[in-house]
Amino acid sequence: MRCRRREPVPEEVRRAADLLERRWTLSILYASIEGAARFNEFREALGRVPPATLTARLTQLVDAGVLERRVLDTRPPAVEYRLTRQGKRFEPLLRELVRCTLR
Repeated sequence: MRCRRREPVPEEVRRAADLLERRWTLSILYASIEGAARFNEFREALGRVPPATLTARLTQLVDAGVLERRVLDTRPPAVEYRLTRQGKRFEPLLRELVRCTLR
């Protein structure tokens, strides 16, 4: 049997997969698309996510440029996480995942 030559997986795909394969990440993105913006809104949407894990994932998504962290000028100060333009590009993928799994 002859082995076919395959192109290596592009670096961009490997980086995206590394981020998205982490537990809770897709759920956080979906919750954000559905309107969650504050830490407790994410916790409510996700259920049993450990707070330290949620904090880590939000930070990783901010560092990756998928979410933007905004400190609101309120008393006490509040923080919101919003999808960036790059982050909004995941919406069709997540909607399709929901559509495909509900059959």
